Formats: sequence, C-alpha cells, structure tokens
Amino acid sequence: MFRFRMALILVPVLLTAACGGPPKGPGKADTESEKTSFSTATAVVREVPGSFQANGSFVAEDTSDIAPAVGGRVAATPVQVGDFVRQGQVICQLEKKDAELRIDQSRAALEQAKFQLSQAQSRVGLSGGAEFNPESVPEVSSSKAAYESALASAKLAAADAKRYENLVRSGDVSQSAFEKARTQQETAVAAADSARKQYEAQVNAAKQSFGAVEAARAALAAAESQLAQAQKGLEDTSVRAPFDGYITDRPAAVGQWLGTNNIVATIVRIATVKLQLQIPEQQAGMARIGMAVTARVAAWPDKDFVGKLTSVVPFVSSNSRTFMAEARFDNPTAELRPGMFAAAKVMLDGMEKAVFVPSKAPFYDTTTDAYHVYSVKDGLARLNVVQLGDAAGDEVRILSGLAGGEKVVLNNQSALYDGAPVD
Repeated sequence: MFRFRMALILVPVLLTAACGGPPKGPGKADTESEKTSFSTATAVVREVPGSFQANGSFVAEDTSDIAPAVGGRVAATPVQVGDFVRQGQVICQLEKKDAELRIDQSRAALEQAKFQLSQAQSRVGLSGGAEFNPESVPEVSSSKAAYESALASAKLAAADAKRYENLVRSGDVSQSAFEKARTQQETAVAAADSARKQYEAQVNAAKQSFGAVEAARAALAAAESQLAQAQKGLEDTSVRAPFDGYITDRPAAVGQWLGTNNIVATIVRIATVKLQLQIPEQQAGMARIGMAVTARVAAWPDKDFVGKLTSVVPFVSSNSRTFMAEARFDNPTAELRPGMFAAAKVMLDGMEKAVFVPSKAPFYDTTTDAYHVYSVKDGLARLNVVQLGDAAGDEVRILSGLAGGEKVVLNNQSALYDGAPVD
C-alpha cells in the first residue's frame, strides 16, 4: 500500500517535467516571440533619356616610339619616365663633334664652288645675274669686228671687179687691170670667209666656256645641298618630341651608341583619349557616329566623363558577338589614362522608361556573383536577380529583373529567403 501511494505521487511530478516545467519569466518569452521587422518601398518607373551600356578601355590619341634620325653616342637624356614634354623639346642629345666637323668641311667646299663659279663667269663676261650673250666675250666681239671689216672689203673688191669688167668691155681699161681687180676680189672674199670662220670659232669657244659656268653652278648647288645636309645632321643630334605628351619609356642612357633603329623614348598624347568600346550586336542598329557617350572609371567612380562616338566598325565578331566602336574624350587634366577600364553609356535620341529602387534594396550575393532584390507578393518574399544601372541620388536604376510597381525590401535581407513570410 505504501509503495502504491509513492507511485501516485511521482506521476504528477513526471508529468509536470514532461510539459516543460514551470512557466518562464516574461522577459525571455517576449524575446523569443519577437518577429524581424522589414521596411519596404515601391519600385518606380520614370522616363529617362534613351541609352545603352557598353564597356571598353581607354587608349592614347597617339603613341610614338622615337628613334634618332642619325646614329651617334648619347651625350644627355634630359627627361625621365612620367615627364610631360612639349612639342620640339629635346628628349635625347647625341654628341655633336662629328656633325660640326662635317659642317666645316661643307662650308669650305661651298666657298671653293663659289670661287670656281666666279672664275667661269669672268671668262665669258658674266657678272651678277646677267644673261649669257656670246657677243659680250672680248674675243668674240674682236673676231666679229674683224669679220665685218673683211666682209666690207670683200664687198668693195667685188664692186671694183664689176666696174673693171664693164670698162674692159668698153675698152677703157686693159684686160690686165681687170684681172688684177678680180684677183683682189677673190683675195678679199677669202679673207672674209676666214674672218667668218674665226668669228664662229670664238662664238663656239664662248659657248663652251658658258658650259663651264653651268657646271660651276651645278657644283655650287651641290655644295649648298651638302652644307644643308650637314646642318640637318647637326640638328638631328638633338632628338625632339614630335608632339605634346608624356614620356612612358626612355631606354636610352648616356654613353650608349644608338642607331637609327634604336628607340630613344616612347611618348603618348593624352590631351584627347579614345575609348574603344565592345558593343553587343543587339545595338548594331542603334550606334551612330556623333552620339554622346558618358563613361565612368574606377579612379573617379562618381564622375561622368562625356565624349562623342567617332567611329563604328561595321563588323561583328563571331566569337564575342560584339562590334567595335570608338569614342573620343577631351582630357585636359589627364584624369583619364590609357589602359583604364570604363563602363560607358551611349546616349540615344528620345526617352525610354526605366525602373528605379532605393539604393538599399539591391544586395550582392557572392554565391551567385549577382545582385538580388527581394520583392513582396501576397505576404511572401520573392528573390529577384537584377542587373544594376546608374545611380541617381539615393536610387539606383534596375536594368533587368523588375518591371516596376513591385514592393521591395530595404533592410534585413539576410533574414529572408525565397518564399519567406513577410508581414
């Protein structure tokens, strides 16, 4: 009997323990029963200027590997990598001694050519810039005068012979007198012919002498050309920047011998830079030269750089399914550097509808390597994979994943999952 009563007493105790024991304190009970609170906002649709996005990299407007025009030993390298240089600034100086000696030799040859020309001109009676005239040569003028005198004597003798011929017929003079007059005529004609030949010989000699003048002039022109080449050779010992830009490489060193195929330095012009874009083929019908392009780079994440589309390549790559386009950007402060990656937006004509949500709504998921947004429908959380566009103040544009009008969660997204109840 005693044992039975003890069992009856133990049963309530065990039942109490099985039911969880005595009630807990009010504080602990309230904490466990609390629910996570969520704030929401509505995804709105607005009209914005039409555009499409593309990525690319900046390249310099011009890049030049500078080589010397003449070979020589480096005497000085007055610029360093990273320096900004102006067009015409010396970036490498070669030794000048050999070039200066060639100039001295060329100047001496020029003076000799001038003297030889002067002598040749004096032989034919030329001075200053006068035109050549054989008659001005003393030997020619003298022989011409002798020829003209002999010709006059021959004409006079011919007239005398004719007169004597008539007198013989009339019987006024003897036959012997006529024969004498005819002999004098023949002698005068022969003398005139000889004088003519002498005159022609002097003219030909003068012309040959003028040929020497022409040769001397050609020699003078060659000497002047050689001097000009020697002077250019001296100028070429100073290797100068072909345009304003930055030095990106300078392999030349003092004492090094350089040939015309050796690179002295590399210079890039970035006052204007080009953005080479890879545009998806879906936009092939939209991209046109002259369209405005805005770009952002990691170095200036909150700054829009504005350029203009300057070329569109009419070829789509079969591997990447993209085509190339190029935009130019003014870069006066060198904020944009060659090699920088840029996310760009090509502006289209007209407006388009765009979805915006508060910037707190999207969150990045490392597992899927994508941005997500939780929307609420019928009291349940729905996970949406989205593609982000540009930020606009406290909002961000959603390029895909939301249609607009959805209620999106702004906080405590880590406490949610797809299908989780949200009050």
